[in-house]
Amino acid sequence: MIERLVAFSVRRRWLVLVAAALLTVAGAGAAAHLFRINTDVERLIEPSVPWRQDEIAFEKAFPQRTNLVAAVIDGQTPEIAEEAAARFAEALKSHRSEIETVYRPDGGPFFDRNGLLLMSQEELEQTTQRLIEQQGLLGPLAADPSLRGVMRVLTLGVKGVKSGDAKLEDLAQPMTQIDDTLRKVLDGQRARMSWQTLLAGGRSETTDTRKFVMIQPVLDYNALEPGREATKLIRRVAAEQNIDAAHGLRIRLTGPVAVADDEFATLADDAFLNYSLTTAAIVLFLGLALRSAPLVAAVLITTFAGLVVTAALGLLMVGELNPISVAFAALFVGLGIDFGIQFAVRYRADRYELGSVDAALRGAARGVGWSLTLAAVSLLAGFFAFLPTQFRGVSELGLIAGVGMIVAYLFSLTLLPALIAVFNPKGEKRAVETTWMAGVDHWIIEHRKWVLIFVGLITVAGIPLLLKLPFDSNPMHLRSPKVESIATYLDLIKDPATSPNSIDVLAPNVEAVPALSERLLKLDSVAKVISIDTFVPRDQDQKLATIQETAQLLAPALNPARKPPPPTDAENVKALKDTAAALKTIASGDNAGAKAAARLSGTLDTLADAPAEKREAASVALTTDLKTLMSRLSGLLDPKKITLDNLPKPLKAEWVTSDGRARIEVHPKGDSNDDQVLRHFAKEVLSIDPHATGAPVATTESSYTILGAFVQAGLTALALIFILLSVALRKPWDVAMTLGPLVLATLWTLMALKVIGMPLNFANIIALPLMLAVGVAFHIYYVIAWRAGVVDMLASSLTRAIFFSALTTGTAFGSLMLSSHPGTASMGELLALSLFFTLVAAFFVVPAFLGPPPKQPDADRPEGEEAGRPPGEVTREHAVVK
Repeated sequence: MIERLVAFSVRRRWLVLVAAALLTVAGAGAAAHLFRINTDVERLIEPSVPWRQDEIAFEKAFPQRTNLVAAVIDGQTPEIAEEAAARFAEALKSHRSEIETVYRPDGGPFFDRNGLLLMSQEELEQTTQRLIEQQGLLGPLAADPSLRGVMRVLTLGVKGVKSGDAKLEDLAQPMTQIDDTLRKVLDGQRARMSWQTLLAGGRSETTDTRKFVMIQPVLDYNALEPGREATKLIRRVAAEQNIDAAHGLRIRLTGPVAVADDEFATLADDAFLNYSLTTAAIVLFLGLALRSAPLVAAVLITTFAGLVVTAALGLLMVGELNPISVAFAALFVGLGIDFGIQFAVRYRADRYELGSVDAALRGAARGVGWSLTLAAVSLLAGFFAFLPTQFRGVSELGLIAGVGMIVAYLFSLTLLPALIAVFNPKGEKRAVETTWMAGVDHWIIEHRKWVLIFVGLITVAGIPLLLKLPFDSNPMHLRSPKVESIATYLDLIKDPATSPNSIDVLAPNVEAVPALSERLLKLDSVAKVISIDTFVPRDQDQKLATIQETAQLLAPALNPARKPPPPTDAENVKALKDTAAALKTIASGDNAGAKAAARLSGTLDTLADAPAEKREAASVALTTDLKTLMSRLSGLLDPKKITLDNLPKPLKAEWVTSDGRARIEVHPKGDSNDDQVLRHFAKEVLSIDPHATGAPVATTESSYTILGAFVQAGLTALALIFILLSVALRKPWDVAMTLGPLVLATLWTLMALKVIGMPLNFANIIALPLMLAVGVAFHIYYVIAWRAGVVDMLASSLTRAIFFSALTTGTAFGSLMLSSHPGTASMGELLALSLFFTLVAAFFVVPAFLGPPPKQPDADRPEGEEAGRPPGEVTREHAVVK
């Protein structure tokens, strides 16, 4: 039947070419119209999986927490960061058509008024005590928030040191901070002193200078990067609000939308250069294999047409590609060209023997048809083994690649022969074989016992390596740390206060939150919990009493009865000189306080002698945030009792659903980027609530889902291929000889991973079941050739075809290694490594396993396996079978 199909394609060559051209054009149009890549890693798992159902249910409960862009704003000081975040959030709210929601989880009017009330009782008492101790500083500053007022406070500090009421070392940090600010002013630099940092003793937490704005943009799902336009808008608004390095600020974008867009950009990065180099290498290897420009062109055209049709069929079947299924292109190119090379090399061998193009094509169909069919069906079974798994990413890859194998097989037996007939390449001047390899054949047969012993020893010695094979279950390691969204995520994760690696637990109602929170806090792996109780404290009465008492004590200082008029420049000069003189009286000695006093006194003298514009700039630099501090203190000391009813609606919606369920955010102890820490954390929280969700749960549970999927796919592929080979070859020994070396090659690949330090991960693990399907093809070719009585197999044109086929397949797979996307690159690395060991097994282990060919070829071999050629006429070049 295969020979008749090829004969028909040759006889009706123009009809076949027109039909293929129409299919290719239609496929190109459909692929261009339907092309889309969804880079959402969560969608790689079937939604029917229990933990994915929990995620989906949570997203429905809190829809405003999905499809977010997190803008991370870092400022030189807490005040600069807070002001920038407030301006930025307010500016974004005006773009209602592009931005659905804007929310600040760590700032805004609510926090400005209730910051003290939201502290724990212990933190509140410590904070209010510090404020009371600083009222001697706050009073003069509240009365005179000017350059003159700041100088008077410094002078009071000097007097305190002299009287013994203050310590000089306690003034070192404030004097240094003021000196640094004034020196910047004198140098003409932008300067602004943080009073929040000064009153905190120079200490500043990451969360003080880092603010977040959570943005839910309108996404364009018809675009390859759905959030691209929204992201451009966000950056434009940030630029309009002067959120840049020149103003002491930095903004970075992360979150699901930014990560997804960056993921696609990474996949596309350097794609043109990589594909160009890969294409050039494939053309080179085809030229070396086929030694004929028309044959090379025929194979390339066939492969390209098949790829276009496969892409269209794939998009029609799955709707959109994903970061894993997009690899079907490299798989198709590698394996599609493999089919083409096998047919074309066999055509060359028969062209030398039979002369005419038509006869050679029919001969190639007879010689290659059966083994090519068996290899294609085995590949199809291997790819389709992914279909039943719950890992949608690879099940879709298996579906597309499997259908692609059907396309490649049919095109290799129709379009390729038609093209060869049209191109009519020149005849072969000599036999297509590598005679010098016959010596290797003979050596392997003569020493097969020692070869097998060596193989056994190497395999047994490497078994301990398998027990220590690393597996990286962190999906973030599959993404490029060079892109902004991932680099920002990795930066945030270093600090427990900003790490996104938290778990969400849903309480049935607000009343159930305290008891559930208490149970969670008792877990060894839990550092803290945040819930609606954090924003509507249950112990407010005690806190309100503490705050009210502090407000009464500070009221005279913060609300002076008399305020002097703003100072003149002459008054500022006098204050600067008086303070400089006072500082000089305590500037003797080698301690830090004395040195700071000496430096600051010199700076003050310089500023006093500088133009008035410098003193005016100094006043702005020193007092801008002082006035903000005084205003904020007044609000913090006058909070009102918080209830669910007066809580801002956006804040309430973050913690309580419309049906009354309450979210509890659980944070881990330790390094939240450590897989073991996250796994233990997720396990303990799930023991309290099996429906908990969040990044640690997803990472842990997806590892089980994905590993289970690959074990299932691998065993299914092995079983299907075993059944197919058993039916086709009909001899258990031949089946064992086909699969045995393949199992060895897989073991060697895993051992090599440990040796070179490459961990398995969710992306490259795909290579293992794939290579079961890919590798079995090479072994099938040899076993069938051996059954047909081929001698000196390595010297035959079969090995030439397999060798160059492996080079082109390896080049196609290796193209993945050039990707800027770490997950895709690791997939290419493991595919290439696995292919190498598969070839070693095919070239050296299979011949040693098989031994000398049967004295008489099988009499019951299927039609097409060199059918019609008497056993006695089976020669090395004529028995080439793929």
